[in-house]
Amino acid sequence: MPFYILLILGGLSAFGPLAIDMYLPAFPAIGAALAADTDQVQLSLSVYFLGLASGQLIYGPLADLYGRRGPLLFGIGLFCLASLGCALAPSLEWLLAARFAQALGGCAGMVVNRAVVRDLCAPIDAAKAFSQLMLIMGVAPILAPLLGSTLLLIGGWESIFLFLALFSAIFALAVYFFLPETLPQHLTPPPLKTSIGRYLELIREPLFMLHALTGGVAMAGMFAYIAGSPYVFMELYEVPADQYAWLFGSVATCFILTAQLNSRLLRRWTQLQLIKRMTAVYLLATWALLLIAWLRLDSLWLFMPPLYVSVGVIALVLPNASACALAGHGHQAGVASALMGTMQFIIAGITSALVGVLHNDSAMPMAGVMAVCGGLTVLMALLARRVSLRQLADTV
Repeated sequence: MPFYILLILGGLSAFGPLAIDMYLPAFPAIGAALAADTDQVQLSLSVYFLGLASGQLIYGPLADLYGRRGPLLFGIGLFCLASLGCALAPSLEWLLAARFAQALGGCAGMVVNRAVVRDLCAPIDAAKAFSQLMLIMGVAPILAPLLGSTLLLIGGWESIFLFLALFSAIFALAVYFFLPETLPQHLTPPPLKTSIGRYLELIREPLFMLHALTGGVAMAGMFAYIAGSPYVFMELYEVPADQYAWLFGSVATCFILTAQLNSRLLRRWTQLQLIKRMTAVYLLATWALLLIAWLRLDSLWLFMPPLYVSVGVIALVLPNASACALAGHGHQAGVASALMGTMQFIIAGITSALVGVLHNDSAMPMAGVMAVCGGLTVLMALLARRVSLRQLADTV
């Protein structure tokens, strides 16, 4: 795959992290401006996850029917307009509605970039491409809180959303001029009215669902961390807002660096073997994090090592699980990508909301939800491996 296409796809993948992470340091300022407390402002995060989950179901069939570029450009345009709406929000209700619309636009890139990778790459190359995308898009979680904090100081919280509008406008031009149509021409586009049936068919396919849930539940653990980190770092461990941005970025750096090991590890192990090993590491790290949270140890530096491992290993589970889920679905890559993304963000929305609901002035809600995700990820991966080996035996 040409590197310039990877750059464009990586930028599209960054829409989500930027829209999520950039405004985290601005929660108190947004609450003060809109007469809302931090818990109410946190609803804008859950609303965004809901928009990401529901919107992908729309773009998947459209991308298979009309091609990748058209739905993508529409989504980027909606993201741009909704970002302007967020900046102009006079009330919390307005902000929540604009954030939902912003998510509906931003999820187009998530659906289309996975479909483009599936269009252009074989399964093993797709796993490597997803890892490369994580390197490109992984810069966003590092820079986003830092950039958000800077913009907050210079132009207030509104400037964060104005930046997102400008960023999306730039990538709309990049897509229009440089991203070719990758939908295979030899495929007969399925009618739009069959979309529900195709989604139901995929839901009834155990191997697809188990691989998609393996990646989705693992990723949900990361979003539990994202939702809980402002309280855990800034209030529980009393980390200043500017230092929070650096700390948040260091965790994202761990995620990026770990993702780059995937190509090398795939030379030694198959994707199923790698998923099995990495989900076990994920389980151990999240339960170690839960133990430290339960003991209520005062040292942040005892809390950080298992957190680094927990988030970092997700970068080895997610690309391989995604590639396994999409394998064999080249004829409906848009729908398969959309359903997988929808499940991921429904689970992410539930876990991020749980962190807020279970809030008890400790790190237990965040660590507990991550530990549950660790256990469920191992379970999904084991079931997927069992089904895969059974299908392989049936073909011999």
